[in-house]
Amino acid sequence: MAFTFHHPYEAVPPYQKRVAYCCMEFAIAQPLKTYAGGLGFLAGSHMRSAYNLKQPVVGIGILWKYGYYTQVRQQDQTMGVLFEEKIYGFLEPTDIRFTIRVSQHDVWVTAYYLPPEVFGSAPVFLLSTDLPENDYVSRTISHKLYDANPETSIAGSILLGIGSVKLLEILGWEPDIYHLNESHGLPLAFYLYNKYKNTRLLKEKLVYTNHTPEESGNRKTAIQLLEKMGFFCDIPLTEVKGITQTSGDELNHTLVALRLAGLANGVSTMHSQYLQRQYQAQPGVCPIKSITNAQHFGYWHAPEMYAALAAADDTALLAAKAKAKTALFDEVADQCGEIYNTKVLTLVFAKRFAGYKRAGLLLQDRERFHRLVTNPGRPVQIIWAGKPYPMDYSAIALFDQIVHVCKQYPNCAILTGYELKLSKILKRGADVWLNTPRVGHEASGTSGMSAAMNGAMNVSLPDGWFPEFAVDKVNSFVIPPCDTSMPEHLQDETDAHSLYEILEKEVIPMYYDYPASWLSIIKQAMATIAPAFDSNRLAKEYYEQLYGAPPIE
Repeated sequence: MAFTFHHPYEAVPPYQKRVAYCCMEFAIAQPLKTYAGGLGFLAGSHMRSAYNLKQPVVGIGILWKYGYYTQVRQQDQTMGVLFEEKIYGFLEPTDIRFTIRVSQHDVWVTAYYLPPEVFGSAPVFLLSTDLPENDYVSRTISHKLYDANPETSIAGSILLGIGSVKLLEILGWEPDIYHLNESHGLPLAFYLYNKYKNTRLLKEKLVYTNHTPEESGNRKTAIQLLEKMGFFCDIPLTEVKGITQTSGDELNHTLVALRLAGLANGVSTMHSQYLQRQYQAQPGVCPIKSITNAQHFGYWHAPEMYAALAAADDTALLAAKAKAKTALFDEVADQCGEIYNTKVLTLVFAKRFAGYKRAGLLLQDRERFHRLVTNPGRPVQIIWAGKPYPMDYSAIALFDQIVHVCKQYPNCAILTGYELKLSKILKRGADVWLNTPRVGHEASGTSGMSAAMNGAMNVSLPDGWFPEFAVDKVNSFVIPPCDTSMPEHLQDETDAHSLYEILEKEVIPMYYDYPASWLSIIKQAMATIAPAFDSNRLAKEYYEQLYGAPPIE
């Protein structure tokens, strides 16, 4: 029987506009490994909130056969990368078949369906080219998330962008709005332009969210290569350059998305201000708003801790935290062979290992680090976790350096497999959640939000979302930032010194000497993180600020 689609729940006012949400990665639940990091965590939370609010949203992504990768260990405990086939019995095959054009060849595409009732999300379709009708090269388009091969990456963008629209056309579900969550699916804009032959209509249909100020995340590609591969849907190159206002031989994906969309947003106040400074003066750029990222409270929060908070039962809250620490320490013991103590202050640094996030900042001054982790009077336990990009050899080298450091100390450990399940365990068991990016480089950084939902103390530099939440020594600790005009190595030295100072003179003494003050900050963080940083707020704001009628230039 042919697959038919009707949105599985009835939209409620004021959410009437139908939205196609196109994203390269979705972190909806641990068993569905179609994500790398923060972008996926955000998209997963958004899909859960769209379901909670009964918003008529359909998510569209790609079913990555090997996921991002499976993080494993080599013989000496250093990091290994395993591309392991994933099996998903809970996805419904649609048996739909259609073609997209990649490098002047037809590539067959199918789609798999994730119904809302499986994980409590808006309906999601995941596209795949892993079909017997395709040759091997075409099948690899949907094999690895963020494939390092440039042509495969471009083909993935064509699959997401053009495949999304074609699938919805076959299903007969016409969106009022197409939401590009990052510019990976940019060919969608050219497909719609080719369909309407009208930039005004395109702008009425298209909105765009940018998630990073990092140059590596804002792609620039040779325009001839994109044309050769079919990125522009056979629109003549002179016309492409005209509608995108591109004069050179390189296409700036972010700038083009901002010119073809009717509205766009950054993902924190600081990030939106950066985008406005960087792009708003450029000709043809759409208005750029600010909608700060958020995480799904229902999925992330620790129910036992919040029940104790609501009952004003501090004893129960501390008992729930100790229980969560025990669960985390079981994982540490299993992976690393170290037995941690629930009464000892536990610091966690868990992120995607990107350079600007500075997972090694604590190791900047090795003598001071040694004193920190060998102090018998005020002991600490430290846990790192995170998945580097599998071809980012400097990030993998840093992971391996931390592995060797941890071998020297029984109270230091680094875990593999940083996905949703481990992330939740870490946040519930952490006393301190560290966030140490170079200021100005973190667009949002949402891990601290869900950490606060689990009774963890945020100790962070004021970047991304954090200045919108943090009240120093009231609901978190704010690390004083350095002068960001300094060379990066001086920024690292200065910020490391500030981190040691705040840990040695404020955070660690408060934990051991003033437990009532410590608990007060934890409770304040738990009370103030929601609803402001619950993704239900985010999903509402997208309808209110981005999915309305975009202004037409």
